[in-house]
Amino acid sequence: MDTQNQIVSFQVDHDFITPGVYVSRVDGDILTLDLRTRTPNGGEYMDNLTMHSVEHMFATVIRNSPIKDRVVYFGPMGCQTGFYLCVRGLTASETYPHIVAALEQIAYRESAMYGATRKECGNYQNLDLAAAKTECERYLTMLQTKNQTKFEYGE
Repeated sequence: MDTQNQIVSFQVDHDFITPGVYVSRVDGDILTLDLRTRTPNGGEYMDNLTMHSVEHMFATVIRNSPIKDRVVYFGPMGCQTGFYLCVRGLTASETYPHIVAALEQIAYRESAMYGATRKECGNYQNLDLAAAKTECERYLTMLQTKNQTKFEYGE
């Protein structure tokens, strides 16, 4: 018999998650946001190149934003349907405009990919600025259309 407790993210019914930004969990002053870019189990998933490219771009932009001292972590979900952003001492409503601003900066960027050299990345050949731009513009458009004001699953 398995005696491990089920983690919080597995307790959410993924059949009812749609793309958007959600509070995944709160641990003291650490807020974990679910930046869901795809419908779970919907058949459309990010490829590794896209996830890796967005990770490099978004992590760099958000860690250089006005909330840079509050960012704890940004990275992809293994299920290939989004990313986690962990921040300290902020609410989802306070963080949301910075997410949008970061997506805008990436979507309309004209210079090079961040961290795209062998010295900077362990899989530097698996990066593509165009893929990151396309994904961020797609997600940004969806967020702007959704005009999200609540950040709880199912709302």
